[in-house]
Order: sequence, then structure tokens, then C-alpha cells
Amino acid sequence: MKYNRVLLKLSGESLMGKASYGIDPGILNRYAMEISEVYKKGVQLAIVIGGGNIFRGLKGSLQGFDRQTGDYMGMLATVINSLALQAELELLGVKVKLMSALKIEGLAEKTNGLKAIKYLESGYLVILSGGTGNPYFTTDTASALRAVEIKADAVLKGTRVDGVYTDDPEKNPAARKYDQLTFREAYEKDLKIMDLTAFTMCEENNIPIVVFNMNQPGNLKKLLEGEKLGTVVSRD
Repeated sequence: MKYNRVLLKLSGESLMGKASYGIDPGILNRYAMEISEVYKKGVQLAIVIGGGNIFRGLKGSLQGFDRQTGDYMGMLATVINSLALQAELELLGVKVKLMSALKIEGLAEKTNGLKAIKYLESGYLVILSGGTGNPYFTTDTASALRAVEIKADAVLKGTRVDGVYTDDPEKNPAARKYDQLTFREAYEKDLKIMDLTAFTMCEENNIPIVVFNMNQPGNLKKLLEGEKLGTVVSRD
């Protein structure tokens, strides 16, 4: 395998499928099958999943919620998605430890980077929920923070497009895909890969970001086996 330990970032919206809200059981099962396959090949895998299919804190603040309250609601949405993914993975025989940045006794352990590493080294897949545990931070930032804490080899950002483009490929068919970018190039081109805090954290800790299409069956396995997929953002 190309990477020994990775942080897989999934968007909550991806779980909706074609629905406008919630979790599509078919999508959840397919993701779990893909993840289970690479887990069983020995890859140390930690996962952060967003909560946008249930609630977005920033959107909630625009609807009248206090921003802090909205963000905490969004963090709880990530816990719901993480519980769903945990249950689906366990049905497939994956040993899972669910951790949360928010204290939720009986459901999840409190997030701890050193303990997460021990779990990974002991053959568990670790799901890291609850964002950073603080308002005003995105799950992108949580992903970068957790990747640093567990000493991940890379952050794999699973999206519905096959990499980073010069423009939105779903709106502009002439958009051109980048195979490789440096962090500096991505800054200068103002490419919206992850938020700036997350991006800077990955650059400072020399953790590459790989943006790839998680909706294409087999892509996660191919990527981890070393096949060139998506867009790699690195120091050089």
C-alpha cells in the first residue's frame, strides 16, 4: 500500500445521495464496503465525516440561530453520521472505535490523539466525530487537526469530483483538472480545496492532501494501492 496511515475526510452531503436531507442507506452501505476493503488490507484508517446532510452551523446562523449554537448543532450532526457509519462498518466485520471531541458518555470516547494512534496500531478503524469541539471551525479544520494528531501520512478528501479543477467542472465543461499542485500554487490560484486554517496546518506539518472521487467504486482502494488518481497537493 502507498500509505500506512491515512485520514479520510468525507462530506456529510455525500451521504444524502439524490435526496435533499438525511442518509441514503445505499450510499452508506457502499461507502462502508469500500472502507472495509482497504481496512482489511491493513491500512490504518481514521475517518472524519461532516454533518451537512443534517445541519450546517453557518447556514443555521443565517436562519436566526446564534452562530455558536448552530455550530454545536452541526458538530452533533457529525456524531449522528459517525454512528451510522460505525454501525454499517461493524456489520461488515470492521473493528471500530468512535471518538468525539464533544463529551458524549455511553456513545463515544473523548477524542485523544495518542489513544487514537494506539487504537490504529491495534487494528481498529477510528472515527473521529464532533469536529474540533469548538464553534467557528469547520470539519476541514478538524480533519487537518486530527491528521496531525495521529501522524497521518496523508489526508484523503473524498468528493464527488475526481480532483481539483481550474473551475467548477459541474458548471464549466471547459474546466481543466490539476494532477499535482504545491500548497503555494493552490494559495496563489485561490483554489477552494479546504479552508485556509486546514490548508495551512497540513502544509506546516508536511501532510499532503489528495482530492479524489469517492463516488467512483474502487477509487479508495486504487488510490491506496498507489494508482494516480485525483489531485495531490503537497509541499513540492
